[in-house]
Amino acid sequence: MIRSKKAWLQRGLPMLATLLLGGCSSLSYYSQLASGQMALLRAREPVADVIADPNRDTQLRDHLLKSQQARAFATEHLHLPDNRSYRLYADIHRPFVVWNVFATGEFSLDPVTHCFPIAGCVAYRGYYTQGAARGDAAVQKLEGKDVYVSGVEAYSTLGWFDDPIMSSMMNWGDERLATLIFHELAHQRFYVKDDSEFNESYASFVEQEGTRQWRAARGLPAEGGSSEARRRDQLTELALVTRDRLKALYAEPLSPQVMRERKAAEFERLRSEYRQLRDSQWGGDKRFDGWVYAPMNNARLLPIGLYDQWVPAFEALFRQVSGDWPAFYSAVEKLGELPKEERKAALERLAKKST
Repeated sequence: MIRSKKAWLQRGLPMLATLLLGGCSSLSYYSQLASGQMALLRAREPVADVIADPNRDTQLRDHLLKSQQARAFATEHLHLPDNRSYRLYADIHRPFVVWNVFATGEFSLDPVTHCFPIAGCVAYRGYYTQGAARGDAAVQKLEGKDVYVSGVEAYSTLGWFDDPIMSSMMNWGDERLATLIFHELAHQRFYVKDDSEFNESYASFVEQEGTRQWRAARGLPAEGGSSEARRRDQLTELALVTRDRLKALYAEPLSPQVMRERKAAEFERLRSEYRQLRDSQWGGDKRFDGWVYAPMNNARLLPIGLYDQWVPAFEALFRQVSGDWPAFYSAVEKLGELPKEERKAALERLAKKST
């Protein structure tokens, strides 16, 4: 079961610290990364200054004030990095900070990956303008790939820079902003190259457990899960099942034409199962219609489940250390030092203990 409240339908994957690390195959691509990041750095200002300025928007100041309470909790209680990240604010004057381009083969669920010396290999390329992202997507589509462009409201540079709270995050509720801070600071606390499932599941667990403790510290009841979160989890399950069926399909010795027809049929099956779920259990709630009825392909399925796969394993690990955060991070680091296959086997053992 997908447990995370993380919104793969709300938030794209973070664009990791790919800039200023070398290794870009395209000088123009590297240039737009560097200039985009530099523009973001120039836009930063201390959150304390915004809060103290009576000429700034009252709602913005209140939102930022509450974010700083969560930021302090992250360091003092969750033992996350104590630095200037998320103690700065940047007005970026656009709805997304970057647009990520995902791509796969026409009959494959394996992502086209892009590798960098420190961040490792990631399943997308990020662009600071929507036009550049769409241009890249168009080129890859002409090459016969399935492509998907996703706007991203926030990302982490893994501590290479002091990451700001951005104006693109200001439509979030106070708690969602707090969870983002916990998640991204967890990436700064520890990160393993070339293992997105490990990194995102670990950060998602820190986010979830950190949020639970944050609510308890303020005397709020444990969150039972909103109807939207439960419905998102159900849709995630449908999409994961579809992905499994497609994976089996692509392993069959079929002609391209037959493969295309059966691929299209699987996406129609997903929509049909979604409609049945929506109309029989959700009271006709159409909030996810936009995602389901948009043009569907392999690349759109790539981000699904990435944040959640090993969350149960990290839950079990946290229980093993009796909820001691420093001991938990030490144990996570030891897992991260293992070769990837050994690390995966250890996570599978831990996950079994959580059931």
